[in-house]
Amino acid sequence: MFKNKIYNYITLELIKSFVLILFSLSLIAWTVRAVNFLDLIVDSGYSTSTYFIYSILNLTNIMTKFIPLSFLLALLLTIIRLERQNELLVLWTSGVAKSKITNLFFLLSLFIFLIYIIFSTIITPTALYKSRTLVKQSGVDTVANLIKPNTFSDTFKGLTFYVEEKENNVIKNIFIKDDSNNLNSLLPKNSSAKNKTVIAQRGVISKSKLILENGFIQSFQNDNTVKIIQFNKTLLNFDNLDNRVIKDVKIQETSTYKILSCLKDYYYNQIPEGYIKNCPKNNIAIVVETFSRRIIMPSYIPLISILISFILVYTKNKKTRIINRYLFFSLSFMLLVLSELLVRYSGISNIGFYAYLLIPFVLLPIVYLILLNNFRKELR
Repeated sequence: MFKNKIYNYITLELIKSFVLILFSLSLIAWTVRAVNFLDLIVDSGYSTSTYFIYSILNLTNIMTKFIPLSFLLALLLTIIRLERQNELLVLWTSGVAKSKITNLFFLLSLFIFLIYIIFSTIITPTALYKSRTLVKQSGVDTVANLIKPNTFSDTFKGLTFYVEEKENNVIKNIFIKDDSNNLNSLLPKNSSAKNKTVIAQRGVISKSKLILENGFIQSFQNDNTVKIIQFNKTLLNFDNLDNRVIKDVKIQETSTYKILSCLKDYYYNQIPEGYIKNCPKNNIAIVVETFSRRIIMPSYIPLISILISFILVYTKNKKTRIINRYLFFSLSFMLLVLSELLVRYSGISNIGFYAYLLIPFVLLPIVYLILLNNFRKELR
């Protein structure tokens, strides 16, 4: 009964520390990224509500990345707190084996492992996909947010805006340069213009549309000739233009089911790259890396729980205990860094993938047996 209370107490302390550290680190990182989102979303003409929901949905991705580090810090702080309050000494003198505490840490690491898997395979991809869908469906709230007087704006890809005056929704002395095909709808169907310039005296903004008045379109043709088309009034529709906010689905936003389907088609059905319908990217290395990051990376968490447990090994010298504490924390942290570096190479070669896959499963029993051997030496 007493031991069960002890185990419950340690579990509660560890989980509380983990949650607090995870939310603290995620909030700091999210705040920094939210500033970048603000420039990207609001400056592109989207509303603040869209910006807020978009940034909140991206918080899950940040939390997923901090789960292993948060668990490591929670383990370290819990052990240090128990040691300073002499609670560990009470445990050892009451007959609680150190291997039991290590096993408790290991069981808790499996729980954190499951949390990581749920976040990485389901919650995070879904949230990121929803954030992209939100941006895609929102459209530009109003062109008026994009156009500022005496300022060059390149919010839309290949399109540069400049106006001298702006009063409410009326703009004057407008200059628009098109280096892509955004303004092809304003030209005759048989036009072969490479780039175009629009100059107008006046414009009226109506939501996602711009009505240009009293101007001309100057287009440079492929045969190096210049054509000038004058107009009294013409319409530019911004709904058909691509702005700086990337609307295409990224690999991080792709569902785990599609990732697995892509790998199945490539490795088992021998379908070449570029022809796989389920594959979100034509580069199979990126798909393998994403799979490794979602499925294999959390397998390093149990190994960390065993490695940090070496702090429990008793040494008479106080300085040695402090050195061991920093040493095994550093080794555990380096293991996290190593896992992040190796995952980047897991998609490049089969050797990199299998090395990344096998390292935690090979090291875990070896490190655990070494730890148990150290505990046995204390009892002699």
